[in-house]
Amino acid sequence: MKLWLCVLAVSAANWLMKAAGPLVLGKRDLPPALVSVTKLTAPALLAGLIVTDLGGRTIDWTQLIGVGVAGILNLLRIPMLPAAAAGVATTALVRLASA
Repeated sequence: MKLWLCVLAVSAANWLMKAAGPLVLGKRDLPPALVSVTKLTAPALLAGLIVTDLGGRTIDWTQLIGVGVAGILNLLRIPMLPAAAAGVATTALVRLASA
């Protein structure tokens, strides 16, 4: 439960940071390097939360498959929410098939 609250907090902070940029800068564009760093902030923070939540436990291989699917879809420029949903669905399907 604590992890999901952190995920929601990071998601909300990420949304606020992305929304604040256009409000502050108006019609000016950000440098491309800054845009690429901003895009990587949320996945990096979420990955850090997941790793710290493990606390030395082993990772379930079905989770690795789901994270891999979400990562590949993100690299293919699929928006984060559908990519994450596809990763969750893939993990659920793999767990169902292996049970």
